Amino acid sequence: MTTDSLTAFQTAQIDELAEIVRFHAPLVAFTGAGISTESGIPDYRGPNGLWTSGSQKPFTYDEFMSNPEARREWWRRLPARLDEVEARQPNAGHRALARIERAFVMLAIVTQNIDGLQQAAGSDPARVIELHGSSRQIRCSQCGNVYLAREILEAYSGSQEPPPCPNCGGILKSGTISFGEPVPPDALRVAFAVAEQAGVMFVVGSTLLVNPAARVPAVAKKAGSYLAILNKGETGLDDSADLRVDAPAGLALDHLAARLLSATPGS
Repeated sequence: MTTDSLTAFQTAQIDELAEIVRFHAPLVAFTGAGISTESGIPDYRGPNGLWTSGSQKPFTYDEFMSNPEARREWWRRLPARLDEVEARQPNAGHRALARIERAFVMLAIVTQNIDGLQQAAGSDPARVIELHGSSRQIRCSQCGNVYLAREILEAYSGSQEPPPCPNCGGILKSGTISFGEPVPPDALRVAFAVAEQAGVMFVVGSTLLVNPAARVPAVAKKAGSYLAILNKGETGLDDSADLRVDAPAGLALDHLAARLLSATPGS
């Protein structure tokens, strides 16, 4: 298979999924890092992933909260990191998923991603459940208030020290979940609730190895949902899947959207 086409077998699999989706709504999508690699954002466990390459060693939650120098380092790096995040653009996979969402009964898009690209592609932000937070936001570790990272940067652009929370004076940190920090219980609760209502749960670009997020598709399957997995490489739920498509996320979702909407891929 070339990088810009699906095999006949993959095409037939996605055509089968389109028929299932037509008659088994509502839908819930679960997305991982693999949907964003085509936007230039590396995944975690792929050949050039952040974990397999050893190129990223983030602060743990305890380090960040207990070490003022760790917080200063985060604040110094924030402008460049935010510029990089905001420069990324949604790809064909994000856009196709947004098209499917607008045309069918989509309860939610549950994502492990922190890049905000699904919303940028046109998905309803109210339907996107970000289990691991957002790199475009800053959150207070004390009162829980959430701020746009760009607004905080502009308000405190001359400060060499990370600012306190404007609301309570608490420690501000990235809106993303740090290693050692629990997933927000409200987001997880909503994700499990929509999973139990799904007629079709399709997983895109996730190895399903990071818990508790990876339990969301398992909950859907246990509740009777049709489970489809679109991912390059093996996942933790392959044995439970009703359909398994080993294909790039963008190609697979674009073809699925085209079949569902009777449109030309890429439109």
